[in-house]
Amino acid sequence: MQRYYPNVTSKVDFHFVQNEDDFIVEEQPIRFKNQGNFLVLKVVKKNQNTWDLIEKIANFLQCYPNEIGYAGLKDKHATTTQYISIPKKYAKDIKKYKHNRIKIVDTCLHNEKISIGDLKGNKFIINLHEVDFNKLNVIEKRLKLISKNGMPNYFGFQRFGNDKEENLEKAKKIINGELIVKERKIHKMIISAYQSDFFNRWLAGRFKTSPEGTFKLIDGDVFYDFKSKKYFTPNNITKKVQEEFDKKNISITGLLCGRKVFRAIGKARKIEEKYDDMFMQDKGYRRDAIVYPKNIFTKYNKEEEKLTLEFELPKGAYATVLLEHIANKEL
Repeated sequence: MQRYYPNVTSKVDFHFVQNEDDFIVEEQPIRFKNQGNFLVLKVVKKNQNTWDLIEKIANFLQCYPNEIGYAGLKDKHATTTQYISIPKKYAKDIKKYKHNRIKIVDTCLHNEKISIGDLKGNKFIINLHEVDFNKLNVIEKRLKLISKNGMPNYFGFQRFGNDKEENLEKAKKIINGELIVKERKIHKMIISAYQSDFFNRWLAGRFKTSPEGTFKLIDGDVFYDFKSKKYFTPNNITKKVQEEFDKKNISITGLLCGRKVFRAIGKARKIEEKYDDMFMQDKGYRRDAIVYPKNIFTKYNKEEEKLTLEFELPKGAYATVLLEHIANKEL
């Protein structure tokens, strides 16, 4: 099932390529303690993904890669600013590090190793080319709707790798015990693609069956309460639940199948079970179905037909999905 975007009908054409000039990402980190046994590095890198960065730093320090902490994975074909942590004992050595594509611009201390998810979100600056001036009004209207109603929190194409169908078949073989992938990183990538494909298809289906411009809540859905930081499943969608959802105090979530994960009940479960695999032994998760971009700004260069977008997304959300929502087509 293809990804489905609400509130849009026509397609908008533009040219977009991820590169260091047109795709700029900056992590919005958690608050660091400025004391402790770990040194946090603020790193600006070009055409280097997170694994490239970790490998180069580990080789320079002659340490194990797992001694280096990071909050999230960043795209390779981009200019990205992200935060990583190393043990404090390497503080003197890291001062000597030089690389023409990697620059350490700031450091501070923290009491813990940075872990996945230790960030508030990401800020993006993206250039779209060949944007017809007559389409500007359409794009800006869509951005206003996305800001107000949110956007489907699909996993972007980056999640699946270049061989999506092959990876999904490998995942089925792993789950059925027909294939063993010894390298943990590759195993995790394949399983994540499998989980993400189920989630994307569930989300597209739910949006297609919802009234235009809304997301229909169903009895037994699983919600996340931002205040208590807990999941809950109401038997019925009461007026209060709907109001809390409309106020963005709670979020509707979808399943990433696996063990030890909160599953829907009742009517919502009947839909969800079509996108579940009860034989999955890897850990399961839940993911927000809708995210709300913030601080959206646009700047248009008429001579170059270039539109610059600036916006912020919660952690785990894909900027390319926002672009697809604007274009109403998959990139």
